[in-house]
This record gives sequence, C-alpha cells and structure tokens, in this order.
Amino acid sequence: MGCSSRRKPDWLKIKLPKGQLSVEVLNVVRGHNLHTICTSGMCPNQGECWGCGTATFMICGDVCTRGCRFCNVKTGRPAPLDTGEPEHIAESVRLLKLKHVVLTSVDRDDLDDLGAGHWVKVIEAVKRENEGVTMEVLIPDFQGRRELIRQVIEACPEVISHNLETVRRLTPSIRSRATYDMSLEVVRQVAESGVISKSGIMLGLGETREEILQTMDDLRSVGCRVMTIGQYLQPTAANVEVKEYVTPQVFDEYKRIGLEKGFTHVESGPLVRSSYHAERHIK
Repeated sequence: MGCSSRRKPDWLKIKLPKGQLSVEVLNVVRGHNLHTICTSGMCPNQGECWGCGTATFMICGDVCTRGCRFCNVKTGRPAPLDTGEPEHIAESVRLLKLKHVVLTSVDRDDLDDLGAGHWVKVIEAVKRENEGVTMEVLIPDFQGRRELIRQVIEACPEVISHNLETVRRLTPSIRSRATYDMSLEVVRQVAESGVISKSGIMLGLGETREEILQTMDDLRSVGCRVMTIGQYLQPTAANVEVKEYVTPQVFDEYKRIGLEKGFTHVESGPLVRSSYHAERHIK
C-alpha cells in the first residue's frame, strides 16, 4: 500500500475549533489582515490553544521564500513587509486578552536583514501594548547570521524556539536551504544568551529510533531546554508522504527519555505542534 493511501489511525482524529472564543479569534485576525499559523499550518490544536488564551501569529506575510517539502505555507515572491503589522498584532493581543503569545514567520531571504528588524518591531509593540503578556518566538535560521539572531534575543522574548524539524539524515530531502548544523548553532546561540531555548521535530518521515535519540543528544549538547515531538501529517498531495504513524505509546516513551536526558520540558504526542502548551514552557 502506498504511503499516500494510509488511513489515519483513531488517535489522530482532530478536534475542530468551536465556541465563541474561536469565533472571536478568527474575527480579530481577519479584521486586522493578520495571519496565524493555527490556520495557515492547519494545526489540529486550534481550539485547545485558543481556549487557553494562547494564539500563534505568523508575521512577515504569508508567502515564504523557501519550499520545505513538509510545509503547507505558500512559496514564492513575498509582498513588501506590512509596516502596520506590529501595531495590528499588539492590538489583537489586547482585544483577545491573550495571556501568552507565540510569534512565528515565513522565511524572508529576499530582505537585506532577512526580516530580523521587523521581528524586533513586532516583539516590542506587543510588549509595549500588553503589560504582563508572555511571549515565545519561533524564528527562522536567519541564514545563521549571529548578529540578526542577537537582535531577536535582545528584544527579550521569554522563549526562543527554532525547529530542527527532522533528523540529520533526512534534513536535505525535507527542508529547503536549511541545514541541520546551522539550526543547531541557532539553538546554541539562544541557549548561551540565557533565554529559554526550544526546538522540535516531526516523526513519521522515515527516521529511526537511533536517529531520534541522537537528535535529542545533539539538542542537549547545545543547551536546548524544551523539546516538542509530533506526528508529521501530509497537508497536501504535493508534500512529502507519511512513512509511518507513530503510536501514542511510543511518543510517551520519547517524552520519558527526553526528560531523562535533561530537557526541562518535553511535549511529545501525535498531535503536538511547536506551540502546543507553549504557555507552560516559560516556567
């Protein structure tokens, strides 16, 4: 049986967002011409996260300059940055009374600073307009340019995350332009700054148990404190196929192993995504 015809197991049934809060989130996002990875990335945890007062905003537009084979975000030539986006994000956080905000972005390899300056403006606007809100930023690799990563660090979000996405062997065939070692160096720079460092991978792409454990060791060796492990789900026929649906019991085992290896927090489960239970990772 081809991988594309695999039937999803029962544990991957997705709970659709519902209720008044979900309606409010969607209305505010649309009213301010914003993008959330919750919807753009087809995240299965929209309802739960929104109900906990957490939302993930995608900044720098909704068109990425890279074309990773696992990702559902559009690829192409992005429009110019929206100079009003920092204030729109900040106002949306206030209107929704969010307790914790996660920011992520498309890659902007077309810009001289790769979008780092815009990142800083959004972080500063959210903090200025929302006293007490906590924040996680899920950043791109900024092509490994340490001075750009430093700009984000100095904006003082509580958590800085950068995903490895997959194991070393599969990185060239799954990710676009990004390299495994460059991503490790991004995590290292964040960890050395003292900010809570975080990274995540997807399972079901053909990786082995030994490779997963090695990835954990690699992340711990650069000081990563928080790790997320989730099931890869093929978003469209154009994306790479699922090789395996990993059982909840195996995810539980990886959580136990990760904690034993020294991570302070591990989110591991079939429906876990980068920002799942993000509000817990600042403790």
